[in-house]
Amino acid sequence: MPPPIGTFEILHEDPTSKARLGRLWTAHGPVDTPVFMPVGTQATVKAMAPWELEAEGCQILLGNTYHLNVRPGMDAIERFGGLHAFQDWRGAILTDSGGYQVFSLTSLRKMTPDGVWFQSHVDGTRMFMGPKESMAIQRTLGSDIAMAFDECPPCPCTPEYAHEAVDRTLAWAAVCAGEPRAAGQLRFGIAQGGVYPAERERCAKGLLALGPGAFDGYAIGGVSVGEPDELIMPGVRMTVDLLPRDRPRYLMGVGQFWQMSESVAEGVDMFDCVMPTRLARHGMVFTRKGRYSVRNAVNRLDDRPMEEGCGCMACRRFTRGYIRHLLNVGEILGVRLTALHNIHAYFDFIARMRQSIREGTFASFRAETAAAYGPRPPAA
Repeated sequence: MPPPIGTFEILHEDPTSKARLGRLWTAHGPVDTPVFMPVGTQATVKAMAPWELEAEGCQILLGNTYHLNVRPGMDAIERFGGLHAFQDWRGAILTDSGGYQVFSLTSLRKMTPDGVWFQSHVDGTRMFMGPKESMAIQRTLGSDIAMAFDECPPCPCTPEYAHEAVDRTLAWAAVCAGEPRAAGQLRFGIAQGGVYPAERERCAKGLLALGPGAFDGYAIGGVSVGEPDELIMPGVRMTVDLLPRDRPRYLMGVGQFWQMSESVAEGVDMFDCVMPTRLARHGMVFTRKGRYSVRNAVNRLDDRPMEEGCGCMACRRFTRGYIRHLLNVGEILGVRLTALHNIHAYFDFIARMRQSIREGTFASFRAETAAAYGPRPPAA
């Protein structure tokens, strides 16, 4: 018999760092950590079919509460039996609460103590979302992990603004913790605080003060909202040790390879980012040696695959020259192929990182990742 839903097992720990192998049990099966979650904001990972994600070993992906509430709306999601059935995804789903849109749609929202009035980015319709509404939407979506509604402060912001954002985040988290859940649904709290250590500590302690039954995991928010690279890792370090060791720790919106390996070394377990598919649409591809643009003129007559030795279908069948041509003439297949490769590269990276932790070679893996990718990735 599998463990109860919500169980987080720590399977192995690296002796040279805080990296660990874990397994989170959800209503749709286990999720092995460290894990990367592809972003499927609108019930799809852009340019990817569900069976392609399954073939890469994807166990969990991300959906977005705000965007799915706007389109197609909860009546459609209910009609089709929940988000899993709607998009035919058989693994786990984590849904962002809509809190990120409090940050990203600043010009289209008005803050109140009880939540946020949004002006729809699609047709201008006014919509209110607070902690109760966010939890209700996520309950209808039936996600495996529902995120608490929070305020993600921008960078830069004043200490006073960060303080107020933490106040709102904690008040809303308390409401979220008391709301009913979908069957088997887990709930994560989010530690905010911007670049201010005292605010991050206050937020983390405030979440824990809600009691052990309030949240099944905890996220580090607000470290990928416009800061320079040199501020991202300090934001992780000042927060991660404040979160319970026996619960999964999720770093939101961070997905560069060097950032993930460094964060895993600090004890982070979960990541999401739009980078693999967003950069694929611009011709940027990831390899074990770095990343480069396949659209560059130097690739026009190049008969090599995007990455030599790669096992993805795009690299097994097509050349750089052909894929460059597809992208330059606007053919959809070009984006499909670069996305397919990048998703493969991300899951290959995560698999190799897990293997290094298991085999005791994480320190060298971490050093190799920093050398190849670092804050300014070299060309392939």
